[in-house]
Amino acid sequence: MKTTKQIAKHFRAMVFGGNSTGVCLKDVLEDINWLQATTSVHKLNTIAVLVFHIHYYIVAVKDVLQGKPLNAHDKYSFDAPPITSEKEWQHLISKVYADVEATTLLIEGLSEEQLGEDFVLEKYGNYYRNLHGVIEHSHYHLGQISLIKKILTREKQSGK
Repeated sequence: MKTTKQIAKHFRAMVFGGNSTGVCLKDVLEDINWLQATTSVHKLNTIAVLVFHIHYYIVAVKDVLQGKPLNAHDKYSFDAPPITSEKEWQHLISKVYADVEATTLLIEGLSEEQLGEDFVLEKYGNYYRNLHGVIEHSHYHLGQISLIKKILTREKQSGK
């Protein structure tokens, strides 16, 4: 299998399942409603903010793969708009899934040679590094989302 196809498969599996961790974003978010997604626990980021943050960087990579300029800044990556309804929450999740699918197709379309090329600027490293980086970054925040969900579930069960 071509390296680009393998990276694309790994990228998709992080969201839709079949990865080596056995945890994927879709399964974790499946039964979270907008009130849970926007509930802050222990002064941590909310699930909605973390999903926005993951999505922010996925879109940044997708844009570059589409030939657009890199327009992502760490200082804005947690600036999630407020979620005030279940419809808005489901819309965010749908956008994430659609952008993951679109990005996966773009990754599959890369040549093996492109993986070694600079990702916009030399200081960002190559495409290979950045594609794996967005997967690793997303898994890191997926772990946070999973823990926050467990805290919310336990607090609800204990009546807090």
